[in-house]
Amino acid sequence: MVDNNDVIAILNELIEISKDGEEGFRSAAEHVDDARLKDFFLRRSKEVSESVRELQALVSALGGVPVNATSIGGTLHRRWIDLKTALTANDNLAVLNETERGEEVALAAYRDALEIELPHDIRAVVIRQLAGVKRNHALVKQLRDVFDAEAAIHS
Repeated sequence: MVDNNDVIAILNELIEISKDGEEGFRSAAEHVDDARLKDFFLRRSKEVSESVRELQALVSALGGVPVNATSIGGTLHRRWIDLKTALTANDNLAVLNETERGEEVALAAYRDALEIELPHDIRAVVIRQLAGVKRNHALVKQLRDVFDAEAAIHS
């Protein structure tokens, strides 16, 4: 099993990735014109925010200092969404594509965390949150496929 400092570092990495997701969903909501998508992204952002708070509480309980910022990579990814949206005719589809990529990063981070022998209570939280990331990824992918099909029909 890993030591306390390693667990804190792993949790802080998940916090950063989750903060990226929270901000990514919020940014996505700002870049779509479809009210249903906007609502979807805002709900996902709020849900991820709750996951962040849960991870931060775990870090605090372990005696660590939880991070409270996004990663540099996440910030750069959101800027890429801004640029790509500005250059793309179908904003909704471009945003969904970029959001799906962001969720793939989160999936990888959570799966990597579970390859480490975490304490059982923390592992249970990570597994539960991974299920939420998987659900978000599947929903974004499903929406992307719908908007992709609609774009093909209108082309």
